[in-house]
Amino acid sequence: QGALRERLTNWPKDDLEHFIDRHYPAYWLRTDLDVIAEHAKLTRDAEAQDRHIVTHIATDAFRGVTEITLLAPNHPRLLAMVAGACTGAGSNIVDAQISTTRDGMALDTIHLEREFDHAEDEERRARKIAVTIERLLRGDARLADVVMHKRKPKPKLSAFTVEPQVVIDNTLSDALTVIEINGLDRPGLLYDVTREISDLNLDIASAHIATFGEKAVDVFYVTDLTGKKITSKSREAAIRQRLLKALAARQD
Repeated sequence: QGALRERLTNWPKDDLEHFIDRHYPAYWLRTDLDVIAEHAKLTRDAEAQDRHIVTHIATDAFRGVTEITLLAPNHPRLLAMVAGACTGAGSNIVDAQISTTRDGMALDTIHLEREFDHAEDEERRARKIAVTIERLLRGDARLADVVMHKRKPKPKLSAFTVEPQVVIDNTLSDALTVIEINGLDRPGLLYDVTREISDLNLDIASAHIATFGEKAVDVFYVTDLTGKKITSKSREAAIRQRLLKALAARQD
């Protein structure tokens, strides 16, 4: 927070402190300062324009990814909507950070595997995905329809086998249940997993999505719909079974 104050010395103090106060400690611990500064600008611009849903797109040829940042009111199925829009476009999410603010907003940054050589083409693809996400949030499109008409991704050769694993832990957070999944990465994996989490009536407070070669390692901080941790062993078993099934699924 101190580094951000030094970075944004030209900001009105009230605006800067308002942004800082909105975020939980976990956001400051795991988010790069450059990204935080971008989030601050995005948030301030959205408030100045009285917009509740805002997206920002950037390309990174060096890392081979295209970045979509979304600011929107938090929704239990928000991450499933984001993942579904990407799946419908045939895009693969290789990294993502999902955060919620103290005042009920979600701030999500996803990185898509680069498909085109030129930045203009990547930006056009990302913009279509962003528009789809906004339509889903506004109720102008149905998630099932978006995913049903998914574009087939380019085939990828896979020489690895990753044993699916789901770990549920209640000791890492005082208020949240932590679910870590490990499995073989594939297009649509995040959508399948987040759809199951939503169907299990779990609310994702924050998440970190990562891929390491062929392996996906996704961590979700969740509660039930009343804001409580998942403490029932039978409920944990049901969650584990559903997520293992999603991890084992294959693309048609």
